[in-house]
Amino acid sequence: MDKLVDFLNDKILPVASMISSQRHMAAIRKGIIATLPLTIIGSFFTILLNIPIESIAALIEPFKAVLDIPFRFTVGILSLYATFGIASSLARSYKLDEMTSGILAVMGFLMATVVPIQVVDGAEGIIDAGRYMSVGSLSSASLFGAIVTAIISVEIYRFMKEKNFTIKMPEGVPPEVANSFIALLPTAVILLFFWIVRHVFGFDISGFLSVLLLPFKDILAGNSLIGGLLTVFLITFFWVLGIHGPAIMGPVIRPFWDISIAENMTAFQEGASVNALPNIFTEQFLQWFVWIGGAGGTLALVVLFLFSKSKYLKSLGRLSFLPGLFNINEPIIFGAPIVMNPILGIPFIVAPLVTTTLSYILTVTEVVPMMMARLPFTVLSPIAAWISTNWSVMAGLLVIINFIITIAIYYPFFKVFEKQQLLKEQEETED
Repeated sequence: MDKLVDFLNDKILPVASMISSQRHMAAIRKGIIATLPLTIIGSFFTILLNIPIESIAALIEPFKAVLDIPFRFTVGILSLYATFGIASSLARSYKLDEMTSGILAVMGFLMATVVPIQVVDGAEGIIDAGRYMSVGSLSSASLFGAIVTAIISVEIYRFMKEKNFTIKMPEGVPPEVANSFIALLPTAVILLFFWIVRHVFGFDISGFLSVLLLPFKDILAGNSLIGGLLTVFLITFFWVLGIHGPAIMGPVIRPFWDISIAENMTAFQEGASVNALPNIFTEQFLQWFVWIGGAGGTLALVVLFLFSKSKYLKSLGRLSFLPGLFNINEPIIFGAPIVMNPILGIPFIVAPLVTTTLSYILTVTEVVPMMMARLPFTVLSPIAAWISTNWSVMAGLLVIINFIITIAIYYPFFKVFEKQQLLKEQEETED
């Protein structure tokens, strides 16, 4: 076991840490996470429009079109916001002007993604003659295009600035004005580059990437049980190594997760049944059904610690209970610890694999609906599952069942660990 731990520390940990801290990967992660408030608030409007109380639904009915607008300007143009966030984050790592970089990236993304529609003959009361831009092309479906255009735009800006292909202003000119002139030539190059690619050559970056990466999306964040289990395994495995699992997996899996929940929300808004949405394995599926108390389903371990004979474990259980209730589990992961602990590391990995499988089976058999909203991760799991599946009581019940299963899986490992801890405490008392 010591050799395995040494191998993980010496070989795996440095590689994983390097991937996590790589500037482009970090920028993607930070930029996409920055859009979370938008999707969460957009979800609240989705929930509001689908409250299962007839009297309230009747009251809302005349205002549905107006109440749908916030969703369209949050989740509906998610890629636009992500572009700015990714570019700004990457620019910060290069010590470039973040505002300028974000604006240039948004311009590049719009140029590479949107083809304006010319309406010659308007229809009175419906649409006027003129040029229009489709909001649909800015949705989560273009998220990979947003990532690529943001990175390319910032790299062009950085290259031209480092090689002095810019217009410099005399000393004494305010920095804001100087930065604007410095960005003039990079703006022209970025604009022309994406204009030629999209509108002269007709190459759709977002469309190409969507087709290219669709198989991976279907595996990792679609409806594949194997893909779902692989995601769960990798996240928990990295945690056991002492690495923040979602931080490592984030740049790879988060764009797929964001696309999946956005597709579900959009389909539901457009009238699809909550049992027939596009994707099962959204982040919310794992968050509410599997990560009860945090990654690894650690709330179950916290409860077991509360009833431990070990003074340390009982104290740790009390300390970790309130954070665990709201799905924050760093105190238990690093306090027990679960990190580099083969006794607690095994159920930390195995329990989520079991609850993921059960939740998947109940979802495909339509006992439990799919996720149609995105709530803050600190909401209590049974309540969040109930709301996120369009008020399904079975979803809330599944959380409780999974919690009981997780306790049962943790229990024998907990007893072994408790015995070890009691011996340590006894030795310390004798000393």
